[in-house]
Amino acid sequence: MASDLDKKMLEEIDKAASIVKRGGIILYPTDTVWGVGCDASNPEAVKKVFDLKRRADHKAMIVLVGSVDDIYSYVETVPEIARDLIEFSERPLTIVYDHGTRLAPALLGEDGSVGIRVTREAFSAGLCRRLHRPLVSTSANVSGEPTPAFFPEISETILSGVDYVVDYRRDDLRRNSPSTVMRLSAGGEFKILRP
Repeated sequence: MASDLDKKMLEEIDKAASIVKRGGIILYPTDTVWGVGCDASNPEAVKKVFDLKRRADHKAMIVLVGSVDDIYSYVETVPEIARDLIEFSERPLTIVYDHGTRLAPALLGEDGSVGIRVTREAFSAGLCRRLHRPLVSTSANVSGEPTPAFFPEISETILSGVDYVVDYRRDDLRRNSPSTVMRLSAGGEFKILRP
């Protein structure tokens, strides 16, 4: 029997998924901080996120997926070591891969690379699985302003600029670590971009 918390989470996943499928943008909890997100394969939705954040469109954003297997749909060549790195990482791990594919072009770096993180957080992973699509995940702040650590710190600009604010985990005041960011080339060479 599902708990009330599980039921609430599933209801919120359904609501958020319906907005995202229609090209909307949402404010939602992730494995790091609260994020602004949308369908990462929808260029118009991605543009809305860039506009809300007042972010230069040459600064790529991270993509969240719900499982390691999902990465293979959005990266031309996934180095074999990626699976082990993700599995054994104690902190959230964003890996920048060469040659992203099937994503909104604005999410790719100038060299075609893309940053993807497999989320282990229940809500964001459940939402990715429900959508069968990757999600944009960018911090819930206007570019240049501090990243809010908790839901109550999110600005009115962001709250009023999204199409839906998820009601799950708003009262969670645990401080989560930012993800480690690593560049991993098709040949297996890697470089830590953010420890």
